[in-house]
Amino acid sequence: MQTISLFDLYGRRKYLTPSERRAFAITATKFALPIQTFCHTLTFTGARISEALALTPERLDGENEFVVLETLKRRKRGIFRGIPVPDSLLRTIAKMPRVSTRSERDPSLNKIWSWGRTTAWKYVKEVLIASGVSPRLATPKAIRHAFAIDALQCGMPLNLVQRWMGHARIETTAIYADAVGSEERNIAQRMWTGFPAL
Repeated sequence: MQTISLFDLYGRRKYLTPSERRAFAITATKFALPIQTFCHTLTFTGARISEALALTPERLDGENEFVVLETLKRRKRGIFRGIPVPDSLLRTIAKMPRVSTRSERDPSLNKIWSWGRTTAWKYVKEVLIASGVSPRLATPKAIRHAFAIDALQCGMPLNLVQRWMGHARIETTAIYADAVGSEERNIAQRMWTGFPAL
């Protein structure tokens, strides 16, 4: 079984900080509507790039303010998960012109974004770099990691984050709890009180 590591071989983080994640979302609003909505979908769902590209209009649940993703990394198809998203994201996606990518007779096969993985990856990298993120971190995976870390650092239950991420095993999700965030730093600072400034 392959394990997730939040650090590369040199000990550098592979995830965005909460401020980098916010900067990415803000910068995306300056791009064309399809790029903006795709970037925001990654930001607010933690979706894998192929899962976001597979979204169809029928999987946007405006009533419950959910996006329903098919988990594509499992060995079998048909495993879906609902992730709550801001209503504004659903409204913005609804403003986009519909692109027929598969079948006029069966609209459920029509995707929201007509791009392939390479084009989507390029757009995401472009927005990340424009937001000031290091080119080394300018990947869709860094956004996915950031989503899980932010969720856990905001106090979301581990099993809920597991479901949102589409992980089969809770141990995979628990790795994200190892990220050092501002909350952990604040706790550590309590140990430094009274020590001389260096």
